[in-house]
Amino acid sequence: MTVSINTNFLSFRLLKPALITGLMGFTVVNIPAHAALNNDDSNPTASLQLISLNADDVPINNGADDLSDIADLLESADQVDDSIDAVPDESVLNNDSDDINTDIPEEVAEVSLKAISPETLKTFVAVVDLVRREYVDAVNDEELFNNAMSGMLTKLDSHAEFLDAEAYENLRAFTEGDVGDIGIKVEYQSKIGYWVITEVIDDSPADKKGIAVGDYLHQVAEFKLDQDKENNDIEQLLTGIAGTQVDVVTSKAGRRKHTTTLQRNNNHPQIIETRLTDGIAIVRLPAFQNNSREKLLQSLINLEAPVSGILLDMRDNPGGVLTSAISVASLFINDTDVVQVKGRQSDSRTLSTQGTALLESLPVVVLQNRYSASAAEVLASSLQAQKRATIVGEVSYGKGSVQSVIPLNDEQAVKLTVANYMTASGRKIDGIGVEPDVILSGSERTWEQQALDLLQEQALDSGVRFVRKPSEKDKAGTSNKNL
Repeated sequence: MTVSINTNFLSFRLLKPALITGLMGFTVVNIPAHAALNNDDSNPTASLQLISLNADDVPINNGADDLSDIADLLESADQVDDSIDAVPDESVLNNDSDDINTDIPEEVAEVSLKAISPETLKTFVAVVDLVRREYVDAVNDEELFNNAMSGMLTKLDSHAEFLDAEAYENLRAFTEGDVGDIGIKVEYQSKIGYWVITEVIDDSPADKKGIAVGDYLHQVAEFKLDQDKENNDIEQLLTGIAGTQVDVVTSKAGRRKHTTTLQRNNNHPQIIETRLTDGIAIVRLPAFQNNSREKLLQSLINLEAPVSGILLDMRDNPGGVLTSAISVASLFINDTDVVQVKGRQSDSRTLSTQGTALLESLPVVVLQNRYSASAAEVLASSLQAQKRATIVGEVSYGKGSVQSVIPLNDEQAVKLTVANYMTASGRKIDGIGVEPDVILSGSERTWEQQALDLLQEQALDSGVRFVRKPSEKDKAGTSNKNL
């Protein structure tokens, strides 16, 4: 079967809060975004839509882009962002004594004494003053307070954090296509038995924090590095959603170890790699961004050959924009619940696929590993529950919380965990992960071939070919040339 494509794709713009997911080490985030139709000429896939060349009765508009309700569905989950500060925290210090000292500085007079005691405020100010006077190097007050806010949030959980101007901008850039790293390359040196930093990019986050060539890299996030790790493992641990932070443990030639918190601000574009092997399209999906659906379909067009099945490789995928995962799921399954989102005070909300499943006829195998997380787990679990895809590899990471990025001003924001999510059937993901249908053995380098062998058993006898259909504007231009 031959299929042609002509679609008006959905583009998510930074207009209002929406959900974004990921994982520690590939930190999970949420950022202001909203679903809006984008039909401008700068979109290279704005004139694409799937139609069958073998069926004259297929309508020009087959509902492929009917995803505009997704953001509205997510609004209910986002309401927790607006109400979070209005809800009393049952865990705060309750002190109903009449002997409370209310002689506190005017600048903090509006802070509830049931939330913060005067003694705590006095201690905080004393610590700041001590650092100013006694620390070995001169320190900037703004940096001290930023560090204090960052420490407060990261102590809540590994996904909460304070975003300065650079990190906030990089998160916004991620939704449009960028991923980030800390700007180093490493290799394992068997003679000394350590991973050694072999390159540090000038002015990168690592360079700014004094990490140098020759330093040993011992740990990334909670993952300790040993000889069993591969270069790809390390690269994926260091790479993630642009603007998020990661802790690395380094040392100078094995001496005293030092933990450094770095933001992934060394940005580079994300690429969805797609290639054809014996009629199977192997699609490497590294993260979920606003344009992932468009890029996936465009990559199938670029193959310029029939496709008899899809191997969706989501190994090392840290997650990303949750609405993007739902729109990708909508390519494979029709009218299906995908995920439940439950906030602190709100009822759980179920998010579902929208529009026509353009790739419904193609068999699918999903390849995942221990680093596949969050939105990647949402997609895998929904395809698995509907028996729409065979999940292979190993148990995924198990990241089941939702973060919202709440702007403080034009340049700063707080990333806060505001909800948890479960599969559509109510099964917990956090701390558990998605269990594959088929556990793959041996070196991970062999997993792709094992997955291909499994998919070949399900492959269509006659493949589906994706080609570009001229837009109405292109047709008009052609007609004018013929006059």
